[in-house]
Amino acid sequence: MSNIQSGHRDPYSDKRTYGHALLIAGSYCMEGAAVLAARACMRSGAGLLTVHTPQRCIDIMQTACPEALVEPDPDPLRFSAAPANLQRYNAIAIGPGLGTHPLTATALLNTLTAIANLPAPPPLLLDADALNIIAAHKDKLLPLLPAGTAITPHCREYERLFGPFPNDEARRQQQPLLAKQHSLNILLKGHHTTICSPDNQQYTNTTGNPGMATAGSGDVLTGIALGLIAQGLAPFEALCTGANIHGKSGDKATQNQSQSSLIASDLIENLKYIEW
Repeated sequence: MSNIQSGHRDPYSDKRTYGHALLIAGSYCMEGAAVLAARACMRSGAGLLTVHTPQRCIDIMQTACPEALVEPDPDPLRFSAAPANLQRYNAIAIGPGLGTHPLTATALLNTLTAIANLPAPPPLLLDADALNIIAAHKDKLLPLLPAGTAITPHCREYERLFGPFPNDEARRQQQPLLAKQHSLNILLKGHHTTICSPDNQQYTNTTGNPGMATAGSGDVLTGIALGLIAQGLAPFEALCTGANIHGKSGDKATQNQSQSSLIASDLIENLKYIEW
């Protein structure tokens, strides 16, 4: 299914035409990451979004993103249990604002196991603390990732997963090999973000500006990519398109404000001006 064409929609379509995404995100005192990812997902065109989040985060989520459905985790403070009915989603993203509590690590293990055991696992995107948990339990968790899983690390998360590198050039030289070795679509954030697929497709993004080096920018990118995958783009294409429009939104924002004043919410607000 691919129903995405920015600015154009079938007059006979409905919300389910554009996919149902699941976002597993947030913990007490880190609700903002979940909110940013959720709002970006809806702004990128997803028809439906369910956010699985701790009970203490629900009021904030429903106030800040009333368009999203909310599935409460049993724990009031953190992600502690795998969501129900994972097969009903067109795409799943895990990570923004989760924290790395042992209960959350166990919940991630159980969720990845449940996804791996589905007859047809939906596309999966992992970011932020999901990657940090995997890095701490690589032998157990990396093999559970379905082929083609998308990951979106910054350089420190990348090195936690794959080991230290002497410089940025060395990290990027190894990226295609690591994507093939682990059957992952890897987006490595940074100046000129690079994306590599398991079958050696490569893309370098050139949109964006230094004002986007701000808290929450990566959560916005996760939400955009999740929304695009839910609408039917393949993970590699969604990462490339998502990085491009994420950067374009940042560039649009700085037409009317300074780079130093840019915050992640500005990226979401300017998505409405971007076509792709």
